[in-house]
Amino acid sequence: MPNRKVVNVLTLDDFDLKDKTVFLRVDMNCPIDSETMEITGTRRIEETIETLKSLEEAKVVVASHQGRVGNKDYTGMDKHAKVLEKLMGKKIKYVEDVIGEAAQNAIKGLENGDVLLLDNLRLCAEENYEFSPENAAKTIMVSRLSKLFDLCVLDSFPSAHRSHPSIVGFPQVLPACAGRIVEKEVKNLDEIMTVAKAPHVIVLGGSKIPDRLEAIKLLIQNGRADHVLLTGLIGNVFMRAQARIKSPLGIKREEEVVAKAHSLIGEYPDVFATPVDIAIDKDGERVEMDVREIGKGDKIFDLGPKTVDYYSKLISGAGTVFISGPAGFFEKENFSYGTKELLNSVANSMATTIVSGGHLTTALKEQGLADKINHISTAGGALVLYLTGEKLPMMKALENAAIKYRSR
Repeated sequence: MPNRKVVNVLTLDDFDLKDKTVFLRVDMNCPIDSETMEITGTRRIEETIETLKSLEEAKVVVASHQGRVGNKDYTGMDKHAKVLEKLMGKKIKYVEDVIGEAAQNAIKGLENGDVLLLDNLRLCAEENYEFSPENAAKTIMVSRLSKLFDLCVLDSFPSAHRSHPSIVGFPQVLPACAGRIVEKEVKNLDEIMTVAKAPHVIVLGGSKIPDRLEAIKLLIQNGRADHVLLTGLIGNVFMRAQARIKSPLGIKREEEVVAKAHSLIGEYPDVFATPVDIAIDKDGERVEMDVREIGKGDKIFDLGPKTVDYYSKLISGAGTVFISGPAGFFEKENFSYGTKELLNSVANSMATTIVSGGHLTTALKEQGLADKINHISTAGGALVLYLTGEKLPMMKALENAAIKYRSR
């Protein structure tokens, strides 16, 4: 594991923050109920509080995205502002704008101690694409807003693997440092990974398949994955690659991701474990069945008890366990069994344990298991990539900004 100390980046302690106008990039991308559009888990908003308290003497502009364009959780940030206001116990200004005149005027009107939340960054088209840092600095977002700020604070570890303008663009043109979440996250992870021991068991669920496939290969190649236990949509992709699911899954780039999964199984045949039984939704009821009984049109919503038992045995023999992404539709009580039981197995193992992703941190909290885990992070894909040894775009941007600042 590369030696990546937090000393390579600047922190809030390196700056006099009084009277400064600060661009604070956080990740408040929360789980959203697709029917009511209400926020169902506030952990990522809660995490921003420590950094905001460190910026009490500054004028702070908070920026985040929520969901992806076209997805059900893509919405404005007005409800986030209300949650933040309640948590902070003070008025949070909010503007339904990102880079326009309303946003710029709101920023110019701030006084020391004020906190302004911009609307969803992804309303700005540029934030939906990845750029080189140099090109990110030339985007309209960075060009218009950077002249209004004295400092850029990056505290969005869950999106640290993305080269979006708000993450890699501002540090090109402004002094930049890590916020408290990033500072703590990197320090804890580096300490944990120096004592991590084999066998390494990775439990992967969730729905961001292409990112996961690339990360799996890197984890195996870097000796961080002796066993990969697959759940959720990525488990379905591997079962499709094994021809254990006969019907198409109906997901984006299906042929491509199934082919990649098939290739990985061929390259590392002894590493992967896939479900042996599952649960489907039949007229609102949970129906459990062997994987061989899956019929056309059956939608897999959870793991079955035999799979949970099989995975739990592998977890109990691990030296290090990393779990990321729910095992199914855990938001539905009928289908929360797999996620809850696997988290319970991880919490009660003797291994060094890391739990990753907003959904799992919410589930951990609900089960009262948080105290039994060595490291809990709301980051998903970013944390997986960090553990592979990959240099994340946000960390690279912060390191370059520190070099530039120190050489002035």
